[in-house]
Amino acid sequence: MESRNNNNNNGFVNQAFVGSLNASNISIPGAYKSKDLTNGNKPNPATSAAATGAETGGTGDAHNQPELEMGEGQQGKQRASWNNDIEFLMSCIALSVGLGNVWRFPFTALENGGGAFVIPYLIVLILVGKPVYYMEMLLGQFSSRGSVKVYDFSPIMRGIGYGQVLATGIVTTYYATLMALTLRYFVDSFYPTLPWSYCGTHAAQTTVRTTSAEFYFTNIILREKESIDDGIGYPSWSLALALAIAWVIIASIMFKGVKSSGKASYFLALFPYVVMLILLVRALTLPGAFDGVLYFLRPQWHKLLEAQVWYAAVTQVFFSLAICFGNIIMYSSYNRFGHNIYRDANIVTTLDTFTSLLSGVIIFGILGNLAYENNTTDIASVVNGGPGLAFISYPDAIAKFKVLPQVFSVLFFLMLFVLGIGSNVGMASCLTTVIKDQFGHIKNWMIVVAIAVIGYLLGLLYITPGGQFVLNLLDFYGATFVALVLAIFELVAIGWVYGVKRLCRDVQFMLGIKTSLYYRICWAVVTPLLMFTILIYTLARYEPLKYKDYTYQSGVYVFGWCLSAFGVGQVLFWAIPAVRRQPSNLSLCARIRKAFEPLPNWGPADPGTLKRYQLYVQEGQANAIFQRSSIWHKIYDNIFG
Repeated sequence: MESRNNNNNNGFVNQAFVGSLNASNISIPGAYKSKDLTNGNKPNPATSAAATGAETGGTGDAHNQPELEMGEGQQGKQRASWNNDIEFLMSCIALSVGLGNVWRFPFTALENGGGAFVIPYLIVLILVGKPVYYMEMLLGQFSSRGSVKVYDFSPIMRGIGYGQVLATGIVTTYYATLMALTLRYFVDSFYPTLPWSYCGTHAAQTTVRTTSAEFYFTNIILREKESIDDGIGYPSWSLALALAIAWVIIASIMFKGVKSSGKASYFLALFPYVVMLILLVRALTLPGAFDGVLYFLRPQWHKLLEAQVWYAAVTQVFFSLAICFGNIIMYSSYNRFGHNIYRDANIVTTLDTFTSLLSGVIIFGILGNLAYENNTTDIASVVNGGPGLAFISYPDAIAKFKVLPQVFSVLFFLMLFVLGIGSNVGMASCLTTVIKDQFGHIKNWMIVVAIAVIGYLLGLLYITPGGQFVLNLLDFYGATFVALVLAIFELVAIGWVYGVKRLCRDVQFMLGIKTSLYYRICWAVVTPLLMFTILIYTLARYEPLKYKDYTYQSGVYVFGWCLSAFGVGQVLFWAIPAVRRQPSNLSLCARIRKAFEPLPNWGPADPGTLKRYQLYVQEGQANAIFQRSSIWHKIYDNIFG
């Protein structure tokens, strides 16, 4: 009880920078590590309690929570949290390690020179992937806010969050249809003979030479049209059923928020690696596999001078890690305040890269075998590109296995399904969190059911004969382009509006560590410039979007750019009310400047920790009074201060 009597004193003292006679050995506000209880120095209960006020699901018990949280600290009380720290890590792995690693990465590498692509990919991972992933984790955990409310650090920029929610929503709807296709192939894999292995007769009758697997996917599964000038047609009943099953599974996992999705994350994160190891052993024992792996790992140095290779590397890292979509901010917002996200960010980004390289070895081993079977040394000639890679090239390769192709087909598509579900749960949870943050009185299951129903109905568009035309259109104009532009806004907002210096200050307050020059320079200069360069490159090489050889009607392109403008325009749309909410006695320019400043309650969710943080900020502002105010000094101070 003595610790609670002293709570008022400790509530205004940040042990990270102010010494105290009764200070504990924990110097990180919010830290809660079991090792502190076993190293012979028992921490001060008051400091520990105040520092862990936002921890409803960390490693501590409920009776160790501070009295303040149960009183006025309702913001920390109401927000859900992970059951334990490992669930956050597993959920991030399930989110980031997905179809982009197993399916997109190997063929992006194939199209860009094999080993020549791996080097730019690793460089971009270091300069873009790791810094942004860590940055988004920091903001989410520090503020305990979702991908929209996190912009309380600069209310005028809140439209970035809403635009990213729009892009995430579009991706969520069509991503679930990929799960439906995967589920259909999973069921078909139980036939005594794989059905895509004997469509050769029908394929041979078509005017264009196709493989059995391509004919099966295009004509049997998708029932694809040659154009959508006369409409997109009606959904396939079998895919509609598979889509319903996919959404039921997604909704079931999300039913109780992170409490239920966290439990499922163990299976979603770990099971795919079991299957990948089985496929790795099988792939490397195939004749000719070694030649395929060599092609994947052997650099073609002249390719490094091609801008397209670097463009492919940036986009692969960007979408593989799911950065700048709001998902990572959302997941980390459910963390306890002092959780070691520096470690987790490095684990996830490293594991994501390892998974991509592992998938590359598996796939190129299989491609080497296909080249061997076809008596050719040209690895690139034995596989088809395009959006149907996972449903044409992989099934075609598996069907040619001499021993038990059904077993490997079942494992492969089950792995794809689990990978996809893990990513889809993360994206749908982002939407749920935004709605829950805005309308806290609505029960979580009601939001989940609504998202599942709407997602299912919209998903029916993609499983029509013209569905892939629609998917291709919305993917570029509604997701890829919008996400790329908003990513630049996000990086500028965090790095220069809020400021790298402020962010590093927050890191030191929360984790007790100083941020290295590597992160500072990447956040402030390297990463925004790289993303801006990619945007310019995208616009410079832009050609009217096509699906295969089909050119959309002019009105469709107008719709596409309007969709892009609507997504990016959220920045301006939400900036207006942010300015109008400022004190009316200020001039317009003063109100705009004020809208760039953090809200008064910006910071940790727990009131006690927030008070200590505000004192910490005031201390830093007092020291800043004596600094020079030239523009160049401000730039230098933002990066290195």
